[in-house]
Amino acid sequence: MAVPAMHDRDGHATSMRTIAHISDLHFDAIDPHVVEALVTELRERAPSLIVVSGDFTQRARSKQYRHAAEFLSRLPEPRLVVPGNHDIPLFDVVRRFFFPLQRYKQFITRDLRPLYQDPELMVMGINTARPFTFSLKGFWKDGKLSEEQLLDIELRAAKLGPEVFKVVVTHHPFIPPPRERLHGIVRGAARALEEMEAHNIDMLLAGHLHMGYSGDVRTHHEAVKRSILSVQAGTATSTRRRGEPNAYNFITIAGDSVTIQVRAWNASAFADAEITRFVRTEGQWRRT
Repeated sequence: MAVPAMHDRDGHATSMRTIAHISDLHFDAIDPHVVEALVTELRERAPSLIVVSGDFTQRARSKQYRHAAEFLSRLPEPRLVVPGNHDIPLFDVVRRFFFPLQRYKQFITRDLRPLYQDPELMVMGINTARPFTFSLKGFWKDGKLSEEQLLDIELRAAKLGPEVFKVVVTHHPFIPPPRERLHGIVRGAARALEEMEAHNIDMLLAGHLHMGYSGDVRTHHEAVKRSILSVQAGTATSTRRRGEPNAYNFITIAGDSVTIQVRAWNASAFADAEITRFVRTEGQWRRT
């Protein structure tokens, strides 16, 4: 399929890319009608890339992983996926601490450093799920970034020019939902954003909170000078919806323009629930 020709603010030719951003599937706690409709929709819309930002399963059990893998196999390629905190066993303590992502590697992918790249788009995935994040109150579900993973950002993004739109995918978010207390943010976010700023990352994709929203990371990280879009997906198929309908993001990237269509389930089909457009002017992402 030919990619439509577009032009950036300077009149240079560019191309359009589309990303279907789905998250928090939670197999074993899913609505099967929503699952089937999502497969049909993604096949019909045929995005440039499908991104799954974690939580394929509810409790990281083999049966749940098999169902998640079957679902994934029915989606168009290319695909880029990362695990979430629910993809690590919770009650199976031995497996949690010694083989936390064994089943994820068995059923989903062995690649914990996924990368998609073409002449105008680079998308890299980072695993933020950790088995050892806990406190006296119990296990934390919040994720973490390591220095080794930040080096990965440098190695993959440093040599890419401004003509390549650069995206980082994690399960855990970098900014909280609007008008809510600061919670669920990935540990090490400030340090990671320093690295992303240094290597001109344009957009972040994540899930975890089952809420869809988007904004500039600088609204919550004042030390960051570069304008970086942070885009959150709600839960695509789970019955654990937290007051929002099942939804996913259909993102269109065309040079310095990003359009985010929130495609929400309306009890019979996925339909546009909200459309947000950002345009980058003078280095700043602005809603239009």
